[in-house]
Amino acid sequence: MAVAPALIPGLDEIVKHGDPKRRSEAARKISELFLAGAARFRPQHVDLFDGILTGLVPHAEAVARAELSERLSVLGNAPPGLVDLLAREDEIAIAGPLLRRSPMVTEPTLVEIARMKGQSHLLAIAERPTLAAVVTDVIVRRGDREAVRRVAGNAGANFSPTGYSSLIKRASDDGVLTLAVGQRHDLSAPQLKVLLTGSADIVRRRLFEVAQPGRRAAIGEAMAAISGAPKPAAIRRDFAPAQRAILALHQAGRLNEAALLGFAKAHRYEESVAALAALAGLQIATVERAIAGERADSILILGRAAHLKWATVRALIVLRLGPARVVSATDIEEARLNFERLAASTAQRVVNFWQTRQPA
Repeated sequence: MAVAPALIPGLDEIVKHGDPKRRSEAARKISELFLAGAARFRPQHVDLFDGILTGLVPHAEAVARAELSERLSVLGNAPPGLVDLLAREDEIAIAGPLLRRSPMVTEPTLVEIARMKGQSHLLAIAERPTLAAVVTDVIVRRGDREAVRRVAGNAGANFSPTGYSSLIKRASDDGVLTLAVGQRHDLSAPQLKVLLTGSADIVRRRLFEVAQPGRRAAIGEAMAAISGAPKPAAIRRDFAPAQRAILALHQAGRLNEAALLGFAKAHRYEESVAALAALAGLQIATVERAIAGERADSILILGRAAHLKWATVRALIVLRLGPARVVSATDIEEARLNFERLAASTAQRVVNFWQTRQPA
């Protein structure tokens, strides 16, 4: 291919002995020639341009190199040697576009750059459409808070078990990172539970609110497990009389939300639990664990799944605390807002999960 030498007379002499200005001008012209015909060039043509440009481009001004990097970043047949050269530049304006999206930057190159360069390079790599675990391992280990948050929020990033362990550990004091990791669909149920166990209540609730519907069920299950729904009740109660009373109400056609609200307001604990179990289609032991838990989340889930009104749910929250305790207005308002945000379909999926965990 003799087009480039024809365009730039004495090209070999310019490459070997030309002054920086002549080399920069030659780099500009040959780059434009390549970009104009890249779609139709064969591999041998690309190799020819690669050999010429790698000798000329380093002499071009930084602005010109950054512009060239931007244009090369979207090409699937960009000169590989030139791409590798530009991607390793210290100036992020030059390296960044290639690190973010060029398909020509190889995985080993990404790993090497992630190990050697600074945080701006790690941040650019974290934005790539897909990332292998060998790359994300380095970002999680070396990255600052911004880079780690960015890679955790990248749906195309893959993480090794070690990488996930490190992410979860770092998320223990970073609520934003917890929200990013918790919404990942490749996070296993045990990993999700560990993540939420180490997070603050307000972060857990926020995660539940912002998660996609398909992810909320898993988050709700993990929150319920942490909040105490599976824990045995501290006080052993006799529910047999309450069961008989609830059965009689059911047979008389008077077992409804109004009856449950009356039991809860009167602090008739056993009757309230038995009535809610019947309305929600759960065993008494499961409902008792939900009400006796350390947090009100499980009550919100049961109330929404059973289509209860807020007044009834509020009465159950008060019942959980006992008649001698004053309920914080702030806590009640927060619970109300969370109840209003909770979708019935999401709550029902959590209740369905609890049903599968009940003994036959």
